[in-house]
Amino acid sequence: MSPPRPTPPAPLRPLPTLIFASRWLQLPLYLGLILAQTVYVFHFWVELLHLIKAALGDTAALGQLVSSIGYRSDAAVTALNETIIMLVVLALIDVVMISNLLIMVIVGGYETFVSRLRLEDHPDQPEWLSHVNASVLKVKLATAIIGISSIHLLKTFINAANYDLKVLMWQTIIHVVFLLSALAIALTDRLMTPSEERRR
Repeated sequence: MSPPRPTPPAPLRPLPTLIFASRWLQLPLYLGLILAQTVYVFHFWVELLHLIKAALGDTAALGQLVSSIGYRSDAAVTALNETIIMLVVLALIDVVMISNLLIMVIVGGYETFVSRLRLEDHPDQPEWLSHVNASVLKVKLATAIIGISSIHLLKTFINAANYDLKVLMWQTIIHVVFLLSALAIALTDRLMTPSEERRR
């Protein structure tokens, strides 16, 4: 005996169809973020190339690095030092973390608000995508923003001599606000999610 065929869903009326189809207006936004990520990739390789050239003794590349990281010294900078290398590497890590944030917004946002990506059997499917929703995405984005803020704060502290005390103070306060905001978002998500779903 053959199993009963599932009844097809009733077609939507014109207005609900239009409203539901309006989600595709977000597609150009996600495509724009992909272009923005391309710019970040280009910037990463430019900075990395300058670092390699400066390590090999190119003074022009060294000058561009020093200018881009905002490093100043009483003596003329004629060669790479540990502080400059650390600041450049932190800037590269910053680019990578922002790129990760972009991927989370592009993939998670598209999956949540536009259309399914159908990656269930794909070997490279991100682990977090299998249970992503708007709430999970908010917590992950808040965590990523804290990571980016931490990198910026570390760069500022390493190069603290070139910053005003007010800048140091406000960057620290803003970072603490990010931390408290992320904790509030995570706590709200925990309170609103039933305990059965959290155990899954």
